[in-house]
Amino acid sequence: MRVVHLLRKYNPAEWGGTETALQRLFDRFRANGIIPIVYCPKLSRRVPGDPLADAGCTVKRFKVCVPILGISQEERRQMVAVGGNLMSFDLVQSLWREMDVALIHSHTLGRLGGIALTIAKKKLIPFVVSIHGGVLDLPAVVKNDFERSRGWEWGKAFGALFRSRRLLAEADAILTCNAKEASLLEVRYPGRRILVHPHGVPIHQYEEEHRVTARAAYPQIINKEVLLCVGRIDPVKNQGWLIERASAILLKHPRAILVLAGACTDEAYGQALEKEIAKLGLGQQVLLAGGLPPGDPRLIGLFQEAKVVLLPSRSETFGLIILEAWAAGASVISSRTSGATALIQDGQNGWIFDLETPQGFHNALDQALLQPELRAQFAAAGKKLAAAAYDTDVLAARMKSLYQELIEEKNALCNLT
Repeated sequence: MRVVHLLRKYNPAEWGGTETALQRLFDRFRANGIIPIVYCPKLSRRVPGDPLADAGCTVKRFKVCVPILGISQEERRQMVAVGGNLMSFDLVQSLWREMDVALIHSHTLGRLGGIALTIAKKKLIPFVVSIHGGVLDLPAVVKNDFERSRGWEWGKAFGALFRSRRLLAEADAILTCNAKEASLLEVRYPGRRILVHPHGVPIHQYEEEHRVTARAAYPQIINKEVLLCVGRIDPVKNQGWLIERASAILLKHPRAILVLAGACTDEAYGQALEKEIAKLGLGQQVLLAGGLPPGDPRLIGLFQEAKVVLLPSRSETFGLIILEAWAAGASVISSRTSGATALIQDGQNGWIFDLETPQGFHNALDQALLQPELRAQFAAAGKKLAAAAYDTDVLAARMKSLYQELIEEKNALCNLT
C-alpha cells in the first residue's frame, strides 16, 4: 500500500515533536506493509542529515512560496519555519504524476492541504488529514497571533480554487491528537469521520541506558539536579516563562540546572532568551542544549538524568514530550493545556499548574525535588500509562486498519457509480 504523506514543513535542522511522531509512525508502517511517500517543501539551503530518508522513506521536495506582499524576509522565514499558509504550483503536477497511490494523508491544512484534497478527489482515492497543532482548540492569544494580518495575500484566489476552506468538511477522515479538539470538530463538522489518533513512543528505546552519553556531551549537568525543558525555541513553547522564574528556583534549589533542549525556530525569540539569561547572570545555571535528533542518545540521556521535565507551553494539543519523559522514567510538571490534561492526572502521575498562578508551579517543583519517593511514584504511573496506551506498534496497526477501511469504502462507492 503506497500512501502519500504531505508535510507543510520538514527541516531536519528544526526538528520538533510532529517530525518525531511521524518518523515513528513511518517506521512502524513499513513493518505493516505500508510504503510512505513523503512530500515536503524544498529547503532554502542544504542541511546535513535526513532522518526520514535515512530510515528508508522516499522523500520528494517541491517548491513553495509565501503568497503575501509587504512583509520582510524575516517574516517570510518565520512563516515557513513555524506557520503560514504556503502555496506551491509544482505540487499540483507532482502529486498528479505520482502513480499507484492508494491514499493521500495530509499533515497540513491551508492551500497545500487543499491541493492534496483536490488531487485525491481527481484520482478517486481517500483523503485523510491530521491536525497536529490545533485548529479549534487553541488559546485566544495563540489564535489571534496566527490570524494577525500580515501584508496583502495574493494567494487567496488559489485557496478558493483548491477549496482549502472546505478541506475539513470534505476529508474522508479527520485525525486529531486529543479528545477536546475532536469534540469541537464534531460540533463544527457533524457527520464527518473524526478520530482521536495520539502520537506514540517506543518505550524500549527510552529504557536503554544513556546517562553517560548525556554527561559526556553536557558535563555541566554532572552532580546537578537537572530540570529539563524540551521543545523548539518558540514563544508558544514559552521557555521565557521559566527564565523569569529561574532566579527564584535556584535560590531555593542551588544544585538545580535548567536545561533547554530544542532547535530555535524563532530567531528573535531565541536571541531575547539569550540576552535575558545573560542579564540575570544565569549563564552557569541555564544550559542551551540545542536541537537534537529523535532518539539521539544525548536527548534520551537528558530525560533519564532529569529530576523533572518541565513544560511551560502556552498551547500543547498533545504533549509527546510527556510520553518521552515517562518512557525514560522521569516525572513531569506541565502547564494546563488540553494535551497535558489529557495525559496527566494532577497529583497522581504528575503535576499541572496554571501559567497565571506561578506559585502553583513552585509548589509542584518543591514537591518534585524534595520528595523523591513521590516523584518516583508519579513517574512510574506515567510510564505504565505510556506503555499501555501509546505504544507505536499499536498505533501504526490502528492507522493501517483505518486506511484499509477508507480504501474499501471508496472502491465500493466508485463501483456503484
